[in-house]
Amino acid sequence: MPTAPAPVVFLDRDGVINRDSDEYIKSVAEWVPLPGSLEAIAALTAAGFRPVVISNQSGVGRGLFSEATLDGIHAAMRAAVEKAGGKLAAIYHCPHRPEDGCDCRKPRPGLLQRAASELGFALGGVPLIGDKESDLAAARAVGARPIAVGARPGERFAAGTERYRDLAAAAAILIAERQKR
Repeated sequence: MPTAPAPVVFLDRDGVINRDSDEYIKSVAEWVPLPGSLEAIAALTAAGFRPVVISNQSGVGRGLFSEATLDGIHAAMRAAVEKAGGKLAAIYHCPHRPEDGCDCRKPRPGLLQRAASELGFALGGVPLIGDKESDLAAARAVGARPIAVGARPGERFAAGTERYRDLAAAAAILIAERQKR
């Protein structure tokens, strides 16, 4: 009898896995993991989750860095995650600027829908961990589970939003829930 695929957990990148910047993360050197984030991804992997990164990267559309540079940043992120003992199932990004009107830029749910289609899972209840309301709005649009982390100055979340200090704290909750099943 075939086993069900491991559950997915969506992770925003900037501000959740690595330090964010108003000037954008434009190079591998600028990509700096947040304390405990790589270990949290490793713990999620060990607990049977498939972490999938879902990230707006309008710096590409703005001409601040190329797709090739972004690929290099993502390769470095994958290597850092793997060195910590984790594995990313996939990375999806939107390269468009906000004014482009695409369906893949969060808060629109296009990236989540694409991931679900390509990786073969239903979106209902899938945790999405983000640090901005736009991340969580994308989750709500498809019936996923919005989880806020971090404390961005001035960021407001919809009433009743599940909130945790950081990715490690959110991961610990998800792992504990999975272990109770």
